[in-house]
Amino acid sequence: MSTTSPVEIAEPDVDHVVELEDPWVTIVWNDPVNLMSYVAYVFRTYFGFTDEKAHELMLEVHHDGKTVVSSGRREQMERHVQAMHEYGLWATLERQDA
Repeated sequence: MSTTSPVEIAEPDVDHVVELEDPWVTIVWNDPVNLMSYVAYVFRTYFGFTDEKAHELMLEVHHDGKTVVSSGRREQMERHVQAMHEYGLWATLERQDA
């Protein structure tokens, strides 16, 4: 007859909690220079949005003054902001609301 002893499992060290980086968003703002068709074109070309989604986001920029076009890690959002600037659009990044 074999007997087994219980196995003890160590509790995790809760003093060392790893927090993931907060998500960031790329925001495109309305401006008086670019045509709405051009803004939709940029959204389709750069982000790969469908015609419908690009048009929807463009209308948000036009009516609400801004729209969020992407979210993710800060470095990626910085690249998106730079790309929007290269297309002549006004864009910024900020931490995503929780």
